[in-house]
Amino acid sequence: MHIGIAEDDQDQQDLLRLWLEEANHTVAAHGTVAQYIDALKKERFDMLLIDWMLPDGTGADLLQWARGNLGWETPILVLTARDDEETVVSALQAGADDYVVKPPKPAELLARVAALGRRVRSGALPVLRLGAFEIDIQRQRLSLDGEPVMLTQKEFDLSAYLFQNPGKLLSRDHLLNKIWGLNAEVDTRTVDTHVSRLRKKLGLDGSKGWKLVPVYGVGYRFERIEQPA
Repeated sequence: MHIGIAEDDQDQQDLLRLWLEEANHTVAAHGTVAQYIDALKKERFDMLLIDWMLPDGTGADLLQWARGNLGWETPILVLTARDDEETVVSALQAGADDYVVKPPKPAELLARVAALGRRVRSGALPVLRLGAFEIDIQRQRLSLDGEPVMLTQKEFDLSAYLFQNPGKLLSRDHLLNKIWGLNAEVDTRTVDTHVSRLRKKLGLDGSKGWKLVPVYGVGYRFERIEQPA
């Protein structure tokens, strides 16, 4: 798996990298909330490993951003120097899947990473909750502000794929192959037609917190729009 680490202590960061790379994972590590969020906007990770206390914020800040922008598909493991009930409950309520008390023991850490990885690979399909939207992939349902939205099968498939890949530049050919298949007898104009329908049905003009932005000559980027306080 490709794992993103948020840890400001360089010695701890190096140790985590060593253990994870020896277990055949790849790692990208950052020391602040700001750096980590910037990385999450540019890079896709299979799992996030987050220290609870960082120089410019907390693990809760990162969890809130990750769950709000990336959804609930990506497993998140929190590292905390405190094992009191209040801290653990706060981490889990903020969106963590599991936690490890610092200093971490290598065998325990790798076991928890492996367990979260198995959970993702098990085929359990997530319910994505992002702002006003809820996408139940298992039941093929999408709700906006708590109300179900009537979508065709391809509209649902496209919307679910977009919500699982926020911030990524997605070409028309890529979307065509992912949603309709390599051998589909349709062209890229079909993608544009479905994008237009989703914009209208789901309010993907920024008014509902998300915007489907055209990238000239390439395709689209699905972006989270910061709402005014």
